[in-house]
Amino acid sequence: MDRYYWGIDLGGTKIECIVIDRETDQSVIRERIATESAKGYAHILDQIKTLIDRCADKLGQYPQSVGFGTPGTLDPIHGVMKNCNTTALNGKALDKDLNQQLNIKAVLANDANCFALAETHYGAVKRIKPDAQIVFGIIMGTGVGSGIVVDGKCLYGCHGIAGEWGHNVIESQGADCYCGKRGCVETVISGKGLERYYREISDQDLSLPEIVAAAKSGNEYAQKTIKRLRHYFSLAVAKIINVIDPEVIVIGGGVGNVDALYDNIDQLILPHLFNPELNTLIVKPELGDSAGVFGAAALVKHL
Repeated sequence: MDRYYWGIDLGGTKIECIVIDRETDQSVIRERIATESAKGYAHILDQIKTLIDRCADKLGQYPQSVGFGTPGTLDPIHGVMKNCNTTALNGKALDKDLNQQLNIKAVLANDANCFALAETHYGAVKRIKPDAQIVFGIIMGTGVGSGIVVDGKCLYGCHGIAGEWGHNVIESQGADCYCGKRGCVETVISGKGLERYYREISDQDLSLPEIVAAAKSGNEYAQKTIKRLRHYFSLAVAKIINVIDPEVIVIGGGVGNVDALYDNIDQLILPHLFNPELNTLIVKPELGDSAGVFGAAALVKHL
């Protein structure tokens, strides 16, 4: 077994690499370079190789396996990437191409899965509930993504979409979603969804942080927007608790910073639960922007 385990966070604008010592569980190298995705798929692969070669030179050792956090999902049936906002990756057999170009074993998971994995092994879950069997990680920002960790490993599912909570309908007559449905979790309680709702009821444009501040100052439209967030979040997350019953739910992204989302939220979730009490912990993350690369490394931690 390698003394070190490696992770790559493959973003639209940057690629970051981390190397972690197995004995200490501490990072020994962190490097990043620009993705330059506009130059195409082959160039992205070249940039990944450049970064890994650079880190290997510093370490004096080349990896046998590398975990990759990706801006989309590897379809387990068709073997190609899908739903990537770095569109050059869509339709590509990224894992096979990485294996061939780098002569390594590449293990892939989307950014939401890596977020959940990182907070489980290195962040909030490790601190408050290290023995948690099931963790649900949510990224609520411009969009909504989520991932499930079971016994310390990502759950992928038959189609590679396990945990895609953001595209369940919670408002049947809601706004159109890019996925083709209406009123998805993402369209209702993402940052963009909340800003759109505020604009519809107030005829004014405010950013989410401005809406939060306005609500605290007594703005009735802002308060209504936050109340709507709490209502639909409770309804949507109750469905997750009923199905997978996680010990911890970690909420990242800009919406996850809204303190009102956590205030007595148990009392709003309970009416929608099958169970008569709620013991699931709903918490903020601790790793910030580092979650992606730490989660990618965790993909190969136990190989």
